[in-house]
Amino acid sequence: MCGRGIVEYEMISVERRGEVDWVTMNRPHVLNALNDRHVEELNHYFGALHKDRDCRVVVLKGAGRAYCAGLDLQEGGRSEFDTIDRLAHQRSIAEIVMKMRYCPQPIISLVHGPACGGGFAMALASDIRIAGESVRMNAAFIRIGLSACDIGVSYFLPRLVGASVAAEFMLTGNFITADRALATGLVSRVVPDDQMEEAAAPLIEQMLTTSPMGLRLTKECLRMSIDAPSLEAAVAMEDRNQILCATSPDFGEGIKAFFEKRRPDYTKKKEQAA
Repeated sequence: MCGRGIVEYEMISVERRGEVDWVTMNRPHVLNALNDRHVEELNHYFGALHKDRDCRVVVLKGAGRAYCAGLDLQEGGRSEFDTIDRLAHQRSIAEIVMKMRYCPQPIISLVHGPACGGGFAMALASDIRIAGESVRMNAAFIRIGLSACDIGVSYFLPRLVGASVAAEFMLTGNFITADRALATGLVSRVVPDDQMEEAAAPLIEQMLTTSPMGLRLTKECLRMSIDAPSLEAAVAMEDRNQILCATSPDFGEGIKAFFEKRRPDYTKKKEQAA
């Protein structure tokens, strides 16, 4: 069930575990390839996160043998579309990664098997990537007569691995295996496929011990600082965020918990407001 105002999700499943959404792309028979409905549901889910203050972390993964094999070419016949329709369809796919970056919740992707094309882009748009040993990622677009610069890949990849390595991957469309992904800093860690959730657990737990506002503003500031035109611009954003956090009741609770050597309880404010 979606639980966010649209009927039911068909191509993804969303399981709320406490303050964490576990989102599974659920078309395993086609390696979770993206068709129009799948794109629509991913756009809806990530677009709705801005107003969801109960979800603090998102984990994105794929069912079956793959994370996401990219666009479903079996359903890609669009010869009847004119240029404007094609552009709108193209943008609808790109909007997924934009919404992933702009939503306030950190996104952890558990990437295994094929993560190609649009699937590669979604992995790159995540904040943290944990790879299974079976992972095979690539900018598949260039292998089917298109440009490798698609769905934000030309933006994300050089920022993650540097211009030279990004050029190698994008100009060839070669697969990036687990070892190479780890060596280039494309993923945080590599584990056996069946241990990816276990590897994510301590990261999630640590994030949930932070204040809700602090976690959200850290993701926002990190995203904006990557593109900051100057040190002064980055510091100005940091200053703004620190003052916002310092004037929140969460700051007092955080300080108190630190001295009392216990886990902060940031739910007190919610309960008092209710």
